[in-house]
Formats: sequence, C-alpha cells, structure tokens
Amino acid sequence: MRLLVVSNRLPITAVKKDEGMVFHESVGGLVSGLSAYLDSLKSSSFVESEYLWVGWPGIAVRDRARAGIRQRLMDEFKSVPVFVSERSMERFYYGFCNRTLWPLFHYFPSYTAYDSEYWDDYRKVNEDFREAVLKVARPDDVIWVHDYHLMLLPRLLREALPDARIGFFLHIPFPNFEVFRLLPGAWRREILEGLLGADLVGFHTRDYTQYFLRCVARILGHDSNLGRISVGNRVVRAKTFPMGIHFEHFHTVASSPETEAAKDEIRKNVGSSKLILSIDRLDYSKGTINRLRGYEAFLEHNPEWRGKATLALVVVPSRVGVEDYQRTKRLIDELVGKINGTFGTMNWT
Repeated sequence: MRLLVVSNRLPITAVKKDEGMVFHESVGGLVSGLSAYLDSLKSSSFVESEYLWVGWPGIAVRDRARAGIRQRLMDEFKSVPVFVSERSMERFYYGFCNRTLWPLFHYFPSYTAYDSEYWDDYRKVNEDFREAVLKVARPDDVIWVHDYHLMLLPRLLREALPDARIGFFLHIPFPNFEVFRLLPGAWRREILEGLLGADLVGFHTRDYTQYFLRCVARILGHDSNLGRISVGNRVVRAKTFPMGIHFEHFHTVASSPETEAAKDEIRKNVGSSKLILSIDRLDYSKGTINRLRGYEAFLEHNPEWRGKATLALVVVPSRVGVEDYQRTKRLIDELVGKINGTFGTMNWT
C-alpha cells in the first residue's frame, strides 16, 4: 500500500535564485502536522512508509523548466508538483480560497467575496490536481486529500477511479447550515458532492461533522445514520479526528540548552517583567486585535501592572496579497503604537 497525500502546497517551496531553483521547507499548520505524521511512519515497524506528496510547488514554472523541477522534486522529496499558471493561482488561492471560503467558513460573512471568475478557477485548479494524481496513482494507493482548497477533488477522482480508496480531511471549521447556504446554490451543491466523492471525510470537532451532515441532508437530500451517508451504491463516512501536536518534541525542546539560552537573552530585555507570549499567523480570524485590546484594557484597569507585564506579540505574515490581511496588519501596527504611546515609559515598552 502506498499513500498519496494531496494538498494545495507541497512540504517544500521552490524559490528562484541567481544560481537556479532552490527549495525551502514550507510553513503552515497543515504541512507541519502531516510532516510529523509521515516522519512517524518512517520509524514504525508495522507499515511500509512509501508515500508521495502531490501539490503546488509555490511558484509558476515555465514549460521548458517543468521536467527538471518534476524530476528533482520526485528524487529529493518524494513530491509530485502540480503546475498552475500565475493567473489561475491568483484567482484560485487569493480569490476563491481566501476571499470566499476562508472568511465564510470562519464566520466572517462580511469579508466574503462572491465572484464567478474565482469559482471558475477553483474548479479548473481542482481539475489540474486530478490530472496530476491520475498520472501517478496505482490501483492499491490510498489517496488522502486535504483542506478547503481541494473540496471538489474527491468526486473528480472518484469519476476516474471508481474503486479507489479516497479520504478527505478539512483543516478549518465547517460552518453551520445557515452560514454555508450563503454560497450560491450551484457552488454549495458542487462542494458537498465533491466531498462525498471520498470514502471517509474527516473534521476536527464533532460540531463540524454534524454541520456537514446537516448540510448534506438539507441541500442534497442524503440522510445519514451514525455518520454514514448512502450515496448511490456507496457508503460515505463522516467522522471526527481531533488533530493534536507532537507532545514529546515540544516537551523535550522546552528544556534544551538552546531554549534556555534564548530564555536568558529574552530575560535581559524584559528584566523582571512578566512576559505574555502570543504567536500566530497574520489573520483576522486569529483574534490578534482582540488580544491587543484585552491587554490595553488590562493595563488601563490595573495601573499597578504597568511596567511589570510585557506582551511579546509574534505575528507571522501570510497572504499579503489579500486586502483584508493588509488591513489587519495596519490595525495591529496602529494599536501597538497606541498602547506603547499611552502606557510606555523611557524604561519600558
């Protein structure tokens, strides 16, 4: 048995340099979580750890360079690239994925854009992924599709490989019916039918699983029993799989010499002040602005803590091409300046 992992991004990203194409490790929760799982397979004595990862290499590649990139990715990283034009990726990724699905599925309907051109490119890129998978798929493979970028792919694969074993996992919330139905009728039906192409559809929480089942029942008319949905002559299962962290890794690294040295360096900068640490990707759904306002209110109502509690806010830039993310960055900068201007002193920021 071989595992085909299919996600929007590969675990490595191609970057153009003067000396040619170089590869860097990709960032993000999906890549981190799956990479840890695949690493665990390598040390397991119970399974063969043969797998391929199918995804976009992070850059538009000209036709004449594709064969070389494809061979390097396969040889060095067990990866199969899906080549997508810059224009299609702009409308697919920055458009439908991050201006339509991401805000709506995170309950920000006022940020949601409904653009038929975005939808057309979403369908096209899912079809491009299907062609890439079909080129490498074997009869005994397990195909594991990931996240909101590829919700049409399970059905596209099922149509070409009716006997394939296909799983899908959604790494973000699945919204309740009242929010999901804000998508145009044809879009929401095609997304649900796309997911039902899988044998097993996984979600982080029980609520997300139940919301999905209710949407399937109310929009497509397929009832379920204990998470099992009858679709033609197939049974699709929807289940909850909470995704955790690699506990041993974090537990060990916390007491490592490198961590202790970093802690000592931080202590030099903050002195005896209590340190409040916040780390997140730059995203309006992460609540960063709410945290800053909470910290501001804390200092305002507890003046005895001024100079004694420092907030270290680590915000990793992402999706800089999306206007809502640029606005979030601007609001964070303004609020940080306001807090420091109001409460900071010559000796404390």
